[in-house]
Amino acid sequence: MRELTVDETVAAAFASASWIMEAIVQELELEGRSYSWLWPDDRDERGAEKLRRQARNVRQERVARLRHTEGTDRRAAVIYLAQPGLDEYYEELELALSGSDGWTATGVTALLSVVGSRELQYWDVTWVCQVVNLVLEIDIAERQSLRESVTRLIEAMAHVPLPADDRRRLHRRITLALPGDPTTLPLSALVRADAWASSVRDHLGDAPAPHLVKLVEHLCEVHTPRPTQTWRARCLTLLEPAGAREFVRFALAAFIREVSDDGNRRMVSEANTDVARGTIWAATLARVDDLAATLTWLAVHLGGDRARFTQDLVVAGAAINALGEGDDPQPLWRLQTSIKHRALRKQVDTALATAAGHAGITPAQLLERGVPAHGLATDGTRSWRLGDHTVVLTVRDAVTVRLGFTTADGTAIRALPAAVRETHAEVLKAIKAVQKEVRQTLAAERARVEGLFTVDRTWSHEDWARHYLNHPITGVVARGLIWEADGTAFLPGDAPPGAEIRLWHPARAALAEVAAWRETVTGRRLRQPYKQAFREVYLLTPAEESTGVYSPRFAAHIVDHARLYALLKERGWQTLWLRAFHGEQEAVAKKELAEGAWRVRFRYETAAVADHEVTLAATDQVRFDRREGRAWRETPLALVPPLVFSEAMRDVDLFIAVTSIAAEPDWIDRGEDGFSGQERFGDGERFGGYVREAAFGALPPSAEVRRDALARILPRTAIADRCTLTDRYLVVRGVLRTYRIHLGSGNILMSPGDVYLCIVTARKRDAKLFLPFEEDGRLALILSKAFLLAQDSKITDETILQQIRREDAP
Repeated sequence: MRELTVDETVAAAFASASWIMEAIVQELELEGRSYSWLWPDDRDERGAEKLRRQARNVRQERVARLRHTEGTDRRAAVIYLAQPGLDEYYEELELALSGSDGWTATGVTALLSVVGSRELQYWDVTWVCQVVNLVLEIDIAERQSLRESVTRLIEAMAHVPLPADDRRRLHRRITLALPGDPTTLPLSALVRADAWASSVRDHLGDAPAPHLVKLVEHLCEVHTPRPTQTWRARCLTLLEPAGAREFVRFALAAFIREVSDDGNRRMVSEANTDVARGTIWAATLARVDDLAATLTWLAVHLGGDRARFTQDLVVAGAAINALGEGDDPQPLWRLQTSIKHRALRKQVDTALATAAGHAGITPAQLLERGVPAHGLATDGTRSWRLGDHTVVLTVRDAVTVRLGFTTADGTAIRALPAAVRETHAEVLKAIKAVQKEVRQTLAAERARVEGLFTVDRTWSHEDWARHYLNHPITGVVARGLIWEADGTAFLPGDAPPGAEIRLWHPARAALAEVAAWRETVTGRRLRQPYKQAFREVYLLTPAEESTGVYSPRFAAHIVDHARLYALLKERGWQTLWLRAFHGEQEAVAKKELAEGAWRVRFRYETAAVADHEVTLAATDQVRFDRREGRAWRETPLALVPPLVFSEAMRDVDLFIAVTSIAAEPDWIDRGEDGFSGQERFGDGERFGGYVREAAFGALPPSAEVRRDALARILPRTAIADRCTLTDRYLVVRGVLRTYRIHLGSGNILMSPGDVYLCIVTARKRDAKLFLPFEEDGRLALILSKAFLLAQDSKITDETILQQIRREDAP
């Protein structure tokens, strides 16, 4: 008897098992009638339940018939249930497969041809594995005829999100079912589901050398971020034959070269993540060219928020950990400042610890040695020659990076001629990219060096000069700071040679010394990269000693949620976005301090919702944890190191100062009892009590420091004779009225009558006015209001004049 072809087998199966569709249609019809919208509201529920019971009976009868079907009919049922449109009946397909036997190569090919037109899902993995098992029942000599069909199956499954163990189990079964000869790659290795794997397979060709096949098989065995020592030793052996290292070099470069443009945003499909990890580690062991640059590129593009690629934590994690095996600290410095994903940041910390261990130093020392210089000279400049013109990039201070232009004779010009810009467009684009990178590095170094306040680090004079004072970027930050040696504070130009040096903090200095340094900074017009001489110090209060493990100092403030979230992220805190209706109505922001030895936790919760979004949050307690191995243990406040406590509380104070609704002159309550304008401090408003207290209440430490700065700045201004500082206010005598500007919120009360004055300013600082620091914009804001009100007779803004001239002040 002639054996049927594949198409004939499919047609025969569909005809033989058509009873399945008849039963399905009957079941669906009964269910549809039981839920029909045509029924009235007072429909017969007993009748509906009867129909649903009949539908269940139809399904049970169908399943029972499947169980008792054998031989050709059972195989036909399998092929029928595998067709598209019957995805919901995968459990019946599993049942039919489990009892089927007698499959031939033609029958399995027919089944796979039907499966090939079906869109597979993660729940299909069980029966797909059963299909692969059918291949094992076929004589080994006939199995190779199934290779093409099985290849399509594994490529289809490559795009299905599966748990890693399920995918590896499937791949092992396929390898067992279709063993290859020494020149044939396993079907599960380099599945053609992404441009990278396809490129590498094409490079190997149809019959790669046996030692390359063994190497690829070995690459597929990396299932963790870091391979075992046994795997590494075996890999080094497999890299010895000719062409092995060249293949690994090609495969690594293909990650960047073969970026897919077919709409698939996954750089590497899930089916190829293991072999991709293996490639990364083989390239690391082989020390291929451009290794660090490629691994950094992978980590940044797959571990960040780049729109072009889907985040791939597996491949990014392998790249990060592989960088820990290198001897160049710059890539790890970059990842430390750019990677935001919490899990990957832990991988970066692990890689840093690994690299630091190899170098015999601490992770912190490794980071400070890895700050990129971007080709800058020691004085913070870099130049490019563009024909007869020169472009000079200059790091002017801790926040400013500028481009300057000169002609052939050295004359400075404001901009390059249009012809030069057009001729050298690509070079100029590259120069601006360097400028952007320098700005990013400068910002990251400001944050890193500021973080040293919580660590009692010292440096030898030689190390300090090399990694801080003389570095083209870090040096700009370091030269604006106060340092100390042997208990004596100094500016960098006065550093004593041969001494152990550390960063000066006002919490370790006497009040007279702090005052002297504040006068020095102001008198010399030294703009520090961040607050140091004028830095707030937060000491443990008796109330906090009594509460023990938490501080309520900054609780019960009402803050703008979006601004708080943004500022938390900017200052390096990990937190969640509050959601109105998803059970996430409270959050605990966390930040590690003292190089990971301590952690601070700041709790806040939803205070107001508008348009289904949380708009305002209410602040709550601050707590501290000490690291114990891999765990954290909550610690009484009295046991927290003073600098750790002070720096953490300073951050929380900053959050409230910047985001509190009491600091917003144009804030409008959106509650039921809303208010605005002159009514903002009435008795009926929703948050009126809080606004009234916070807007004009006692000063927090940040405002106390602001008061000290104003006491030094005002005598040097043209309005000095019109200004007086009190305990909470800057009092300004205008021509029309006298004004009291609160040193915390910046809000204004007018005398007589303590009438509130609303002034909304652009907060643009006068470049001619020196400020020793400006972190939250409040110091410049208060000064700008003082200058405006000291000459209130010259104000032309009618919205302000109407308030000042009001006769009905209370």
